[in-house]
Amino acid sequence: MATLAEQAQGERMARIALSMIAEPNDPTTGYVLAHHGGVETLRLIESDDEVPGLARADVLMWREQLATRITPDLLDQTAQTERHEFGTLIPADKEWPAGLNDLGERAPYLLWTRGAASFLTTALSDRATITGARAATAYGEQVAGELATGLADEERVVVSGGAYGIEGAAHKSVLAASGQTIAVLAGGLDRPYPAGHSELLNRIGDVGLLVSELPPGAAPTRHRFLARNRLLAALSGATVIPEASPRSGSMTTVITARELGRGVGAVPGPVTNVTSAGPNELIKQGFASTVTQPSDVIDLLDADPNPGRAVTRPEVGREFGHRLPSPGTPGRSL
Repeated sequence: MATLAEQAQGERMARIALSMIAEPNDPTTGYVLAHHGGVETLRLIESDDEVPGLARADVLMWREQLATRITPDLLDQTAQTERHEFGTLIPADKEWPAGLNDLGERAPYLLWTRGAASFLTTALSDRATITGARAATAYGEQVAGELATGLADEERVVVSGGAYGIEGAAHKSVLAASGQTIAVLAGGLDRPYPAGHSELLNRIGDVGLLVSELPPGAAPTRHRFLARNRLLAALSGATVIPEASPRSGSMTTVITARELGRGVGAVPGPVTNVTSAGPNELIKQGFASTVTQPSDVIDLLDADPNPGRAVTRPEVGREFGHRLPSPGTPGRSL
C-alpha cells in the first residue's frame, strides 16, 4: 500500500496533511519541516530512517504520536477540504506573509484563509495587533475601539483574534470605520469561535480576512489558542494590549513580539482593576511603551526599519506569574 508521502501530490497537499495530524507549534514537526519540506516530513513520519539533528528517542516519540492520527481516509479528508471556500497559503506563495518566517521552526505549516489575502502582503509596519482580556471593562473596550479606529483612519490593518472583550471591540471599531482587519482563529474557519461572534467573524471573512493554521473542522483548544498568539505577534509590526491580567494568555503574545523584535505597547489603567494590572506591569518593567492614543501605536510601527530582528528573550512569563505551555502538548478543549 502506498505511503502518505507517495500519495501526497506536492508540497501544498503534504502541508495540508501535516496540519491535520500535527498540533500547531509542535517543535519536532517544525524542525523536520523547516529542514526537509512537507513531502519528506510525511515520509520520515512513516519510515524508520534517522532524522539528522534529532535524538532517536525524540524521533520515535514523534512518530508514535503522529502515526496514530494517520487514517486510511486521510487523503480523502484532505481532498474534501477543497470543497470549502477557503484558500491555502504556503511559504512558496507570493501572498505568504514574510513576517511569519521570523518564527523559524515555529512557523505554521500553512495558513487557511477566507477573504482578502492581499492584507498579508503589505509591510509589517502596515499591520498592528490589538489583543487582551476577554472579560474587559468598558474602559478597556473603549480604548481598544479608539485605537483601532485611529489605525483604520491611517489605513493600517488591525490584527486580532476575534474573541470577546478587547479583540471584539477592536474588530467592530475597524469595521465601523470601513477599515481593514484580520482575525486569526484557533480552530477551523468553518467553526467560528466564540459562537456569539459568528456574525462578526463572517462579516470579517466577507470584507476583511480570516486566518487559521488549523484545517476545517478543527476545534479550538487551550493549546491552540496559546499557539495562535505567536501568529498574532508575528503578523504585525507592533502588538498593543489595552487590558489583560498578569496571567492572561495574551502575555504569550507579548513574549513572542519581544522575541521577534516587534514593538510592544500597553495602555495604563486604574490600579484597582485586575485587567489593567498586566499592562501597568509591562510598562513598569520596561517591556512595553505607554500607549494612550493611536499616534503612539503608529510611532511603534514606524520606529524600526527592521522590526523582524531578534532580541534577547525577556522573562515575561516568570515576572508575570504566567505559566507558559509546552508547545507540543495538546490542550484540553475549551
